[in-house]
Amino acid sequence: MTHDHKPSRKPSGTGGTLVAGILIGLLLGLAAALAVAWALYRTPAAPTQPAQDGTREQSKGQAEPANKTPSSEKSAAAKPRFDFYKILPGIEEPVAEPAGKPAAAPERPKEGYYLQVGAFQNADDADNLKARLALLGMEASINTATLPDKGVWHRVRLGPYPSAEASRPTKDTLRGNGIEATLLKVREGDKP
Repeated sequence: MTHDHKPSRKPSGTGGTLVAGILIGLLLGLAAALAVAWALYRTPAAPTQPAQDGTREQSKGQAEPANKTPSSEKSAAAKPRFDFYKILPGIEEPVAEPAGKPAAAPERPKEGYYLQVGAFQNADDADNLKARLALLGMEASINTATLPDKGVWHRVRLGPYPSAEASRPTKDTLRGNGIEATLLKVREGDKP
């Protein structure tokens, strides 16, 4: 039995063509990305800038239209100019008070009721209790007071309530969550 011994050949170039294909694909992708970026970010012609008198100045090299008349300038000035921040919904715009009437100060109640939930010498403890109340859906305030011979105290309070009866549901909710509250009556001129 005779055997033909032929040397086995490995296909050459499979590893090299794979790497070359990947490199070519990356280069083509990079070229496409650069072309898109150039198309999107190329600088436009000089934009018009608003002048100080509210009209628009023409960019350099552009002639002003010959048919523009003073009446068309007035109608252009009468059109509302939209500002980005005025277009957003829910933005409040300041309203000028009428010149004839002085601004009336909001009336404070003669007396109010507050629920004091805690008093702490450490401000962080007061903030933690305020955050805990916020998780319950209650908006608390922190009143800082310096007491003689006792130092600085941070009082956490809810209110004001118009009457003691109006504070009762809140006090019951607090009690149900393991928080005790004390009802305080604060008169006008007293600090809450």
